[in-house]
Amino acid sequence: MQRRTETAPRRDRSAGRGERPTRRKVCQFCHDHVREIDYKDASRFLKRYISDRGKIEPRRKTGTCAKHQRRLSVALKQARHMALLPYTAEHILVWGLRWVDMLIGGIPSSHENALLVDT
Repeated sequence: MQRRTETAPRRDRSAGRGERPTRRKVCQFCHDHVREIDYKDASRFLKRYISDRGKIEPRRKTGTCAKHQRRLSVALKQARHMALLPYTAEHILVWGLRWVDMLIGGIPSSHENALLVDT
């Protein structure tokens, strides 16, 4: 058998589509030199790593590395278990407030008693 000495030229993936090549995403945890991901820091996770339906975003969308994606998913699951994060999209809106507002600004006094009532 003979070996091919010439290789076929590689096609440019973006050629013909009029798009610029996509920039590789960088893991934000590696960039910030985060040693451990704490489940109590739920306000960091909400916008970037959880979808509007309450699902954990995949690595290909967020750009996190494999090591930090595993740690992130464990932290998110712990935060859900401790009721710091919602499990589903139905739980994201509470009395017309966003969970982000509740975590950052606290619970308004008009809704404090509503938390004790299970409906």
